[in-house]
Amino acid sequence: MKTLPLLLLSGAPLLAAETPALRFRAQVIDPAIQIGYGLAIADVDGDRKADVLLADAKQIVWYRAPNWEKFVMAENLTPKDNVCIAARDLDGDGKAEVAVGAEWNPGDTVGSGAIFLLDAPADRTQRWTPRRLPHEPTTHRMWWVRGADRTFSLAVLPLHGRGNKNNAGAGVQLLGYEWPWREASRPAPMWADLPPLHATHNFDLVAAGGGRGGGSGEETLLVATKEGVRSVEAAANRMTPITVTTLGAGEVRRGSLPGGGRFIATIEPMHGTDLAVYRAPATPGTAGADWTPSRTVLFDKLVQGHGLATGDLAGTGSDQIVVGWRGNNRPGDSIGVAIYGATDASGEKWTRLALVDDKAMAVEDLKIADLNGDGRPDIIAAGRATKNVIIYWNETAKR
Repeated sequence: MKTLPLLLLSGAPLLAAETPALRFRAQVIDPAIQIGYGLAIADVDGDRKADVLLADAKQIVWYRAPNWEKFVMAENLTPKDNVCIAARDLDGDGKAEVAVGAEWNPGDTVGSGAIFLLDAPADRTQRWTPRRLPHEPTTHRMWWVRGADRTFSLAVLPLHGRGNKNNAGAGVQLLGYEWPWREASRPAPMWADLPPLHATHNFDLVAAGGGRGGGSGEETLLVATKEGVRSVEAAANRMTPITVTTLGAGEVRRGSLPGGGRFIATIEPMHGTDLAVYRAPATPGTAGADWTPSRTVLFDKLVQGHGLATGDLAGTGSDQIVVGWRGNNRPGDSIGVAIYGATDASGEKWTRLALVDDKAMAVEDLKIADLNGDGRPDIIAAGRATKNVIIYWNETAKR
């Protein structure tokens, strides 16, 4: 595995007194993937270390911490590509349960798509057994979600509605799959199709109280759609999605501001050029209000923006935004990973804190997780045109 030179990335002057200089070290853990559609972070083998999982074009693989040895879990599940993966410990044994999506063909809104549970062998470095589940066409993204009754379900988001043409027609059906999945189980709609939503490219998992997913309470989903961002409570079957913004988006993530307020970050439109931030309404009684008037564009020259995450990489007690873009596979196209942070308590002003990579990573997906347990979140990215998986180790000085 290749280790790249240390990257020393200075904070902007406005944050110099509050934000330490960001420092990352890039390590290539796989230089030869095919596309790298989707990443997940979870403890696969129960050693209390976070592992990296990847849905590549034909293989589902995991990289075992801390040496990042690669193991194939499944391959050639369907004639067309794999596209997404979800991994989480659901039964409390310290080992992740895994689901994947496959048969990726966004142009076929009738016959495409596939969903599998992967049943683990006794030795998790060996091949896993796939169990196929019912599905909607254009299966695209998935999360394991905790409901109000503390049980889990697999939330699966297609890109298009059944029979959809040119992002119009039937709305997307967000489906929930109970866990454990039984022979008599059936997926249940997680929102009402009124009004219809289209081109639902990605979604985020938010824990009870607005924090990141992974706590013990009911979790909420934020969904990026052609019609804007919508919020849906996973436990409320067929709940009508609540409007958060009205501008089309492809990626969405939730975060916390230095002053304690909330924000969401988006890439607009789908595969778009704009990294935008929306601040939550601060006035009492505005729950469910449209956040669109608070929109701030942080950068408007992304080339195929396709990766987004939020987390406290700087150790300031608030969240920064990590954004990735993949280019169009043309000579001279911009690719890269960058970090943005708020420069005031309310989140009205932002600056780019770091350009983490502008040469080696054409982001297809990225995640933030503390992989080595040092209290500093790291960045994990999979590159489409660059055909690699890189960990950017966070070596920022602790405050």
